[in-house]
Amino acid sequence: MTTHFIDIRLLPDPEFAQTHLLGALYAKLHRTLVQLDASDIGVSFPRYCLQPRSLGDVLRLHGHEGALQRLLATDWLRGMRDHTELTPVAAVPLQTEHRRLQRCQFKTNAERLRRRRARRKGETMEELREIIPDHVERRPDLPYVRLRSRSTAQAFCLFLRLSEPQAEAVEGEFNTYGLSSTATVPWF
Repeated sequence: MTTHFIDIRLLPDPEFAQTHLLGALYAKLHRTLVQLDASDIGVSFPRYCLQPRSLGDVLRLHGHEGALQRLLATDWLRGMRDHTELTPVAAVPLQTEHRRLQRCQFKTNAERLRRRRARRKGETMEELREIIPDHVERRPDLPYVRLRSRSTAQAFCLFLRLSEPQAEAVEGEFNTYGLSSTATVPWF
């Protein structure tokens, strides 16, 4: 149950862009959630905005008080303390909406999709142009955080979609990015 929260605000930095700092912060959180095998901590970005597309400068962590204290007991913010301001663990306000924050994946490059399928299935590029036409490409219009895969070392964008507000909370588990396809987080 997400009864408590912590806000982590990024401080302005003349040397690093806010998006770079957010990516570093989120990557550290992800690695720590993997190490803790935590499925009880969710995330939100209270300043999430579609126009202009931005996640803002605050990462909010949600969970029960014990889960958040367990996270804070690790030194996961090492190297980020000069770039962040952390609030103490606090109770979620009583009257609040609830939302779901989910990852969205897009087919953004038809040529890359064709090359990948050619490696897997051995089809020719002519065949693949018919199977995967250029119009399958979609230009993402959602806010994102740029991360690097630990397993492949490739950079990728984690696009995030925010659901419409819901009056009631929905229980569920969160993945190691603090996201869920079913569970909601308080939105305030």
